[in-house]
Amino acid sequence: MTTLLAPVRSLLGGVALLLLGHGLLNTLLTLRGVAEGYSASLIGLLMSGYFLGYLLGTWTAPSLIRRVGHIRAFACCSALGAITALLHVLWVNPWLWLILRVLYGVALVGLYMVVESWLNAQTSSSERGQVFALYMIVNLGALAVAQQLLHMASPEQFTLFALASILICAALMPITLTRQAQPSLPDAPTADLLALARITPLPLAAAGLSGLALGGFWGLAPVYATQVGFSPSQVGLLMSLTILGGAILQWPIGRFSDTHDRRKIILWVSATATLVALIISQRNADTGQLALMFLWGGLSFSIYSVAVALMADQLKPDEILSGSSGLLLANGIGSAMGPLLAGGFMHLLGPQGLPLYFALALGCLVVFICYRSRRVIDLLTEPAGQFTPMLRTSHTVLELMPDNPVEDESSEVKTPHTSNKTNLNIAPSSMSQQS
Repeated sequence: MTTLLAPVRSLLGGVALLLLGHGLLNTLLTLRGVAEGYSASLIGLLMSGYFLGYLLGTWTAPSLIRRVGHIRAFACCSALGAITALLHVLWVNPWLWLILRVLYGVALVGLYMVVESWLNAQTSSSERGQVFALYMIVNLGALAVAQQLLHMASPEQFTLFALASILICAALMPITLTRQAQPSLPDAPTADLLALARITPLPLAAAGLSGLALGGFWGLAPVYATQVGFSPSQVGLLMSLTILGGAILQWPIGRFSDTHDRRKIILWVSATATLVALIISQRNADTGQLALMFLWGGLSFSIYSVAVALMADQLKPDEILSGSSGLLLANGIGSAMGPLLAGGFMHLLGPQGLPLYFALALGCLVVFICYRSRRVIDLLTEPAGQFTPMLRTSHTVLELMPDNPVEDESSEVKTPHTSNKTNLNIAPSSMSQQS
């Protein structure tokens, strides 16, 4: 383990500090918006600004990294993230906040790209799976712990905004002090969403609709928790438990999907998550509500990962990175729309509108799977690939995933999965144009 961590410990340390600040700021802004009297729909709009910036950053960040290098790009994006964190509390204005959220989203995707491309360059193929798992643990662990920092002060004070800014700045130290050589940024894997919709409609729908649901969770869950009677400290607990549910239950669900029809797994997971969301909508603040959110988080977070695995079963090895990038884009678009739509539901229906929105988004996925199952037959005649838990970060994380198809496309392990998979039918030149 020491040998494994030595080349990447500074990068993982930087990620941990960054996501402590990021996780704290996201929940803090929602709680501060509630304290300022912002409506749920307005808060949803503000939270959607972050995901819009995130999508914009996938196009702007690569050129910045190639121009100035990884360390300078990380320093630039970290400074932008810390500045926007403080500006939120210096000028409490919703329309200024919307601009700041877009800028913050651009900054964060740049930070993700720097770390993930660097991790990929520092990791050998034999260690890729272990490093990828450590990276996912650090991501979810830091986001869960960050929610507990809300205990330190009131959202209406300057303290927590300053702490978030300090943590984002602190992420600079392990990154800038590393002696590891800066890597080159790989070309972004790309895909045509229309082609993916024709070839792998279910994984694409699952990625987009799970993004709708989880985007609403990240943006409006603190508002919901406050309105149903949870105290500020309990809001952090609810967020932490939901994230931990995603971290803990994602693995057994994914491993079960390795030996069963992944479409049916997505169907039953989505249907169960829909049912749990409906139960949540009928309850108020209590211990049972926390347990239900833990279960809902475990089910909902797993949908995207199983969708990626299902897509990998249906494409040729040299198309998997492009397909994964397409699912990442669909999930990002859904995440950008999620807070805005969820805010509208809460504005019309009150706090119970959020779990009802979860039920609607995931219920649409259930209906889509049932509709597709009546029109198509299973095109797969070979064993499924191996499930890999993952989160939506930046497209460079796809290079870090174990069993990278680009590197292993000539491997004997990948050979059995190539004969009956449907071709994306995208020329190499067209696959390099879209970020």
